Amino acid sequence: MYTLVYDGTFEGLLTAVFEIYERKLFHVKLIKGEWRSTAMFEEVVPVVTDDERANRVLAGLRKKLSRAGIQRLYIAHMAEMENEENAIVGFIRYVFDSDQNIEEDYGNKYVMRLSEIIKMVRREKHRMEAFVRFQKLKDETFYSAVEPDFNVLPLLIRHFKSRYADQKWIIYDIKRGYGIYYDLHDTQYISLDFTDVKNAGNVITAFSEDEGIYQHLWKNYFTSVNIVARKNTKLHLRHIPKRYWRHLTEKI
Repeated sequence: MYTLVYDGTFEGLLTAVFEIYERKLFHVKLIKGEWRSTAMFEEVVPVVTDDERANRVLAGLRKKLSRAGIQRLYIAHMAEMENEENAIVGFIRYVFDSDQNIEEDYGNKYVMRLSEIIKMVRREKHRMEAFVRFQKLKDETFYSAVEPDFNVLPLLIRHFKSRYADQKWIIYDIKRGYGIYYDLHDTQYISLDFTDVKNAGNVITAFSEDEGIYQHLWKNYFTSVNIVARKNTKLHLRHIPKRYWRHLTEKI
């Protein structure tokens, strides 16, 4: 058994695949970060990310997969699901070891698992698109804090850039410590310093003067349209799980 240790990037994962084929490794385990093992029969192989090698693997994948298939592979890795690197590597090896397109070969465990990961990531993406609540800051920028289960921020850019093209906004993933900033023209990834505020999800000290009024009106609206006799808590929790409530204005 060989354990390959990579840096967690997509390029690093592709470099690891290159190493597997170059070294002709069969039984492998891929992990990210540092690995210390005392296993007698285990050999650790550190993977140094190499863009040239990664691009060679990617070029090979493009010959075997559709454009959508490449995108699904990237999304599966971006999900950052713990211990799923090996499913992704297994999928890639199955692609290279097959003579035909395997994207819909759901009888294969790696194809099936990749499909399950994509489904979970897309569900989280749609929830984020529905549950993002912007708060207007003093500099006219609209800010929203989120804590998605998976790393879906890059997948939100197209939706919010199209829907809120006329205002500056920041969507910040406080779990992963980075966000997306839109400046009316382009988007960029940013990291914020919250030293002067209580936490990343509560930036009330930076609110504009009218933000409190808007939040009050929003809460009153939800109270007024609520029909107590038709309350269905079970259904409500299924559509809006409690883990999202802390960032919803109407629930605060």
